[in-house]
Amino acid sequence: MRTVNSANTANCVYFDNAATTYPKPPSVVRATAEAPVEYGGNPGRSGHAYSYNAAAMVYDARSTAARMFKSEPENTIFTSNCTHSLNLAIKGIVKPHDRLVISSMEHNSVARPAYALSKAGAAVDVATVGKTDEETLNNFRKLITLDTRCVVCTAASNVTGRIMPIREIAEMCRGLGVCFIVDGAQACGIIPLSLSDGMNFICTAGHKGLYGVTGTGLLISDGKYVPDTIIEGGTGATSAELEQTGFMPERMESGTLNTVGIASLKAGIDYVGSYGMDDIFSHEQSLCEIFLDGLSSIDNVTVYRNGNHFVPIVSFNIDGLPSSAVSEALSQRGFALRGGLHCAPLAHKTLGTLPEGTVRFSPSVFNAESDVRKLLQEVKKISKDGL
Repeated sequence: MRTVNSANTANCVYFDNAATTYPKPPSVVRATAEAPVEYGGNPGRSGHAYSYNAAAMVYDARSTAARMFKSEPENTIFTSNCTHSLNLAIKGIVKPHDRLVISSMEHNSVARPAYALSKAGAAVDVATVGKTDEETLNNFRKLITLDTRCVVCTAASNVTGRIMPIREIAEMCRGLGVCFIVDGAQACGIIPLSLSDGMNFICTAGHKGLYGVTGTGLLISDGKYVPDTIIEGGTGATSAELEQTGFMPERMESGTLNTVGIASLKAGIDYVGSYGMDDIFSHEQSLCEIFLDGLSSIDNVTVYRNGNHFVPIVSFNIDGLPSSAVSEALSQRGFALRGGLHCAPLAHKTLGTLPEGTVRFSPSVFNAESDVRKLLQEVKKISKDGL
C-alpha cells in the first residue's frame, strides 16, 4: 500500500478544489485550531458559561451564513456536507407517491436519493441538459407539471463547471407551485447564489468554495416548505416530548453540532467576503482560460464543455489513455487533479464519457499562473510520450 505523507505532498500543486479547497486560508486554520479551546461547551444544551459561549459562536456563524444567502438564521441549518443537506431536503419533501424531476448532470448526492425514492414508489424524471440553456429549459418544461412535487438541479456541474439556468427553472417551479432544490456545491462562494434567485432550498458544502474544513455543510431554506425529518434526536429544546421538535433550526439539527467545523465555516465565509467573490472568480477563471488555451495546442487532447457559462472547472482527456491513469501520472509529476467519474455517472453519460470519465482541473484562489503553465508542460509530455 502506497502511503502519502507530507514529504510527498510538499512539492505537489493542488488542482482538486472542486472536491475540497486546499490550502485553507490562514484565518480558517486559526479558527479551527482555536475552537476546541474557545468553544469547548455543548451549544444549547446547558445553562453554564461554556455552553452559552459556544451557542453564541454558533448563532454568529448561522447569522453570517444567512446574510450570505439572503435567508433567516432560523432557516439556516448546519449539516455535515452537501450530500447530507440534499438528502435532508429531498427525502424530507418527496414522498413515495410523488413525482420528482432532476437534471441529467446531477451528482450522486442527488441521483442516489432519487433512485432510492423511485424504489419506494416515487416517479423520477430526468431532464436532459442540452447544448444550450434554451434546449435545457425546454426539456425541464416538458417534465415539470402540476403533479410534480419537487425539482432538483445543480447550480453548476461538478464535471464541466457548466452553470445551469436555475433562475429560469425557479420561475417555472414558482408558477406551478413546485418545490425547487438547488445543489450549490460548486457555485457557493464562487458565483452569487441566494434565495433571491427563486429557489426554495440551497444545499451546499462548507469545505469547497466557502473554505471551511471537511465535515461542514449548509441547508438554506426560504421557509415555505418544512421538510419531514429523516433524523430525530436530541435538540436541546422540547426535551420532555418524544415528538421531534417542530421549530427550525433545531428540527433539522439533532445531536451535538460540529462546533469546530462551524467556527471554521464562519471564518471561511468571512474570508470570501473580505477577498471578494468577484475577485475569487476572476482569478480562478483566468487560470482556467490559460489552461484551456494551452490544451488547445496539445495534440490528442479532448476538452468537455457544453454550454456558455462556467465556474472554474475544466474536464479533459488525453486520447487513448484512461483518465485515472493520467491523473496518477500527473500526481507522480507533482500535480493533484482528479480522474474518473467524479461521483457523477449521470453527467458522464450525458457527456458520452462513460465508463472512463475525465481528468478534472479545478484551481483555487491560492494557485498561480506559473503552476498552470508547468502543469501544461506535463500534460504535453504525456500526450506525446504516453504514461
